[in-house]
Amino acid sequence: MAAVAQVAHFLRWEPRNFSLQNSRTKNCSTFSHQNLWFGKVSLSIYGYGCNGRRKRSYSSAVFTCSASNKPSTSSDEISSTAKIRSEVLTPFRSVRMFFYLAFIASAGLGSLIAVSQLIGALANPFRSAEVPEILKGLGIDVAAVSIFAFLYSRENKAKNAQIARLSREENLANLKVRIVNRKTIPISSLRGIARLVILAGPSSFIAESFKLSEPFTADLLERGVLVVPLTTDAELPTFEFDESEEMKEMTSKRKKLWQLLPFDISQWSKWIDAQKELANVSSDSPVYMSLRMDGRVRGSGVGYPPWGAFVAQLPQVKGLWSGLLDGMDGRV
Repeated sequence: MAAVAQVAHFLRWEPRNFSLQNSRTKNCSTFSHQNLWFGKVSLSIYGYGCNGRRKRSYSSAVFTCSASNKPSTSSDEISSTAKIRSEVLTPFRSVRMFFYLAFIASAGLGSLIAVSQLIGALANPFRSAEVPEILKGLGIDVAAVSIFAFLYSRENKAKNAQIARLSREENLANLKVRIVNRKTIPISSLRGIARLVILAGPSSFIAESFKLSEPFTADLLERGVLVVPLTTDAELPTFEFDESEEMKEMTSKRKKLWQLLPFDISQWSKWIDAQKELANVSSDSPVYMSLRMDGRVRGSGVGYPPWGAFVAQLPQVKGLWSGLLDGMDGRV
């Protein structure tokens, strides 16, 4: 339970009541040519379950964008941080690519020399005996150029793919989430603290994922898991918590697990849509994505997240094996 205490200390649940005026209205003000979109809608409904115990249902959404005179950074832009991370992860790639280019240049120069010798030998009947040897050397040089050009092309493609992936992860790290006490933080600040599971889909998908996670709540928190639900329709996600005295501890854990909300919906939707396009997934398909403790993408899929698999594969944040398993996030 130490992991629960650590996460609870950093992210505290403080429920607040707000009156619901219009769940689809965006409040907007303008100051000094800086557009500030802000607003939070929260709905609190009391009801009674089949067992007669009172339940509280929370439904909330956030519409906001940051104030800035600068245009937002494109998700396709390659950041310098991504390039540096790529160099750190594959330190010998640049060396290999340098030698590939050197070998290509050397073999290419040898091919030019061999071609000039071949032309001279063909033009001089007295040097006809040298033609087979010159053709042999030319063939070796051409083969060397082809092989090293292939190796360089493959290495360059792998480098570009890695940088693009790291850049997308950096763009994800710059996205912000709002805790229920209205504190806004970037995802990068949760590195080393929590493993995020991002859900994107209609409100019905979010609500069903919320119900399916209930049996695994305590185990997920012990593994540092926090959920970021992103609704892709106009409906608001509704979370029902049992407020009875005997369920007080479990309700507190459920609120900690589901206490994050996306900040600036348009940027989140843009990033999610880009990932769906890269994965050839339909834009209206509900998806989930799990992140490692260091912020890298661990895995993703279409449909409901496998809460049980997360519990089985992820090590606990605190415990006997915590130091040995730091940075490990189970099977991808």
